[in-house]
Amino acid sequence: MKISLSIDQEKCIKCYSCIAECPFDLINPDKEGFPQLRKAALRRCIRCGHCMAVCGNDALDITVSPLAGITAVDKRMLPTPQSVEHLLKSRRSIRTYKKRVADHDTLAAILEVSRYSPSAHNCQSAHWLMVEDPLEVQKLAGLVVDYMREIKVFPGLIRAWDQGEDKVLRGAPHLAICHADPGKSEHPVEDCTLSTAYLDLSASSFGLGSCWAGFLVQAFYKHKPLVEALALPENHVVYTALMLGYPKFKYRHIPQRDDLKVTWR
Repeated sequence: MKISLSIDQEKCIKCYSCIAECPFDLINPDKEGFPQLRKAALRRCIRCGHCMAVCGNDALDITVSPLAGITAVDKRMLPTPQSVEHLLKSRRSIRTYKKRVADHDTLAAILEVSRYSPSAHNCQSAHWLMVEDPLEVQKLAGLVVDYMREIKVFPGLIRAWDQGEDKVLRGAPHLAICHADPGKSEHPVEDCTLSTAYLDLSASSFGLGSCWAGFLVQAFYKHKPLVEALALPENHVVYTALMLGYPKFKYRHIPQRDDLKVTWR
């Protein structure tokens, strides 16, 4: 994409917040003191949009994140420190789900939030496979159990599956699988992990429960039938996966955790 920056000189107060916030120092003042892009921006801009987002007077517009397509920050909608703390502390890994399925629009809405997770150099490498069909989720769980039989691990989980109980994907009606091409990101593990964390927390705001599906991620690297069933794009690797569904039980208390482990300097 061609990169260009325009400045409304009547609005610009030359505060230079855009210059200060550019991660790669790609903006400098022109002869009249107004912000301009350096030539290096053509190859180094990561499309983060910080310059546009930090401008307090809407004086700066940039083609990679144009003003016409953005949403203004509404401070009235931002949570308090206390509500954020309560959200994060009360979040639980859900392993018992109702049979109720989430509608497509709800799943799409939580995926939308995940788009805004941080990523290395803003490469936005995370891709999603959202498995909506509960029967398809169970098929994938069965493939993971097949892998466990093959390598002779977790006999209790295998025995439970044979008795009709899914302890791999916990009978979750939905499964979100985050994958990326490791050749197109410097840090695909971190990119996918952060995107999944955003999805995880967003899901709770819609009343959905979630649990990270580590067994499936492990099996992906070793079990060809699972790889074939997922049918991901060429070179893509599964880095995280999240079970999703409505919790069968409500958690009413926040359990204790170990004391904070920190060194201050």
